[in-house]
Amino acid sequence: MKRVIINIVLMALCLSASAQIKTVSILGDSYSTFQGYLEPDTNYVWYFDGTPRTQTDVTSVTQTWWHQLIKAKGWRLLKNNSFSGSTICNTGYRQEDVTRNSFIARMDNLGGAPDIIYIFGGTNDAWANSPIGDYKYEAWTKQDLYSFRPAMAYMLHHMTNRYLNTQIIFILNSELKEEVNESVRTICKHYGVKLVELRNIDKKGGHPSIAGMKAIANQLK
Repeated sequence: MKRVIINIVLMALCLSASAQIKTVSILGDSYSTFQGYLEPDTNYVWYFDGTPRTQTDVTSVTQTWWHQLIKAKGWRLLKNNSFSGSTICNTGYRQEDVTRNSFIARMDNLGGAPDIIYIFGGTNDAWANSPIGDYKYEAWTKQDLYSFRPAMAYMLHHMTNRYLNTQIIFILNSELKEEVNESVRTICKHYGVKLVELRNIDKKGGHPSIAGMKAIANQLK
């Protein structure tokens, strides 16, 4: 009888511990990609497994910022919906219409109800010179979503209402133009979304190196 009670207690402790493990989803661009770890698997990838390329020295998923962070925290990855080259708004490089793969096109596909969502974006909006637009917090039109500020506001408005009881954290890349930086600060503040502004991230080919990935993970910790 005593052994049965001990087993029941141990089982209850194990169930309690597993219930406390936080799940994490990522909505990102190339900085958060890695071959074989994206959903859907048709998303464009920047970081691949294998021999180093001239553009990057990151060759293992264990070197990515999110793998290091999740492992250190004892969390579980629920879904990584990152897409290389993607913008938050619907205007991409060469002013192309990217409605099918923008952040706002993918923001509903993050695995249901994660405990934490990291949004790591804005880099391609800055690099592609997507239209900046005006601050707008309601009554968005289809045309509004082709500009960065209204699309960013639309995304955070939707996600803070869609993912209830989920902690949403926006990661802002280093070395972006100040117009984008200030827009992100203003819109995150409006919606009460926590903002982490990265500093001194080492990069190769414009993308975090092994050292840069480690710095991102440490700054997020």
